[in-house]
Amino acid sequence: MTAPRSAASDQNATVAAGFLGWTLDAFDFFLVVMTLTAIGKDFGKSDAAIALSLTLTLLFRPVGAFIFGLLADRYGRKIPLMVDLVFYSVVEVLTGLAPNYVTFLVLRALFGIGMGAEWGVGASLVMEKVPPRLRGVMSGLLQQGYAAGYLLAAVCYLFVFPRWGWRPLFFIGGLPALLALFVRARVQESDVWRETRHENWSGLGRAIVSNWKLFLYLVCLMAMMNMVSHGTQDMYPTFLERDWHWGPTARAALTAFSQVGALAGGVLCGLYSDRLGRRRTISLALVGAVLMIPVWAFAPATPLLVLGAFAMQFFVQGAWGVIPAHINELAPDGVRGFLPGFAYQCGVAVASQIPHVQALFAAHATYAQAMALSAATVFIVGAVVAVVGPERRGVAFGRRVA
Repeated sequence: MTAPRSAASDQNATVAAGFLGWTLDAFDFFLVVMTLTAIGKDFGKSDAAIALSLTLTLLFRPVGAFIFGLLADRYGRKIPLMVDLVFYSVVEVLTGLAPNYVTFLVLRALFGIGMGAEWGVGASLVMEKVPPRLRGVMSGLLQQGYAAGYLLAAVCYLFVFPRWGWRPLFFIGGLPALLALFVRARVQESDVWRETRHENWSGLGRAIVSNWKLFLYLVCLMAMMNMVSHGTQDMYPTFLERDWHWGPTARAALTAFSQVGALAGGVLCGLYSDRLGRRRTISLALVGAVLMIPVWAFAPATPLLVLGAFAMQFFVQGAWGVIPAHINELAPDGVRGFLPGFAYQCGVAVASQIPHVQALFAAHATYAQAMALSAATVFIVGAVVAVVGPERRGVAFGRRVA
């Protein structure tokens, strides 16, 4: 049965808002990744000192997921999403005006709160709107907003940084405030939330506590998945600069190309997870990533380096493309705004040290060695954690089943 035009229009607007919200979130985060050495030069700090700002952003993401996740389950998905979009837009613009290193760190911590809030609220809203048969492909599309944000950061870096430096890039980060207006005008509240909402805070609290075992598993899964992504992305431009001695244009071009691979992998693996299953698809993608490590980190020539970058992000984001559908299906209706997003961001906090540790290790070896060792470890452990967990592929959301 074909969905009514209004329902189809709402679904499309919701997917667009979720994708763009995560795209702009990732864009803002990866601006620091792309400009890490330039910021360090401006503030007179080392690579490791600026990489600490990435760690702070990741550490504060659970704070945003906790606050806005509770609001999303108690008062609905739409308004918390709008407030968060405006909040992290303002913080991003202020980052471009940071007068010193300490202020820069404080602003990156505040940005972490906004970044942590967006995914859980946006993903629950999208997954509750799309039909179960489309969850896999929409999951891959939604999650690849992250890759699209990295791609957008690389392209903006390519055109803006050589002429005007790093600060104007963060002024572009004010764009999510405009997305809030789109959400206000085009996106409707989740019917699943209306059907299963908690009437008071105590009921919501009991529902959260009763799912503590699931929460702990999701934290473990998301810790490994975030080590997989941040361990292969955050220090990659620095790896190209330090180990390969590439300039800004070459670094931005290869980073952008790798994210084309990420986009393809995320959508394709999300699509096939509807057939193969969520756990199996994640584990197969991570096995593929293990096989790519020699070419990705130790390529003897530029063509192989380019191939390795593309293939690595294809498999890394292929595994990630399954995540929005998988963990939102595992979460019960009444806590879907809070539980997946908070578990995700707690996993981020656990994984937050990886770019800083890689920078410290690389100071005594090479970035290739540091990144290859960490990648091999987290790919293998992540595949095991995914396989041993539960799965609820295609589960119906809400009390009413269409």
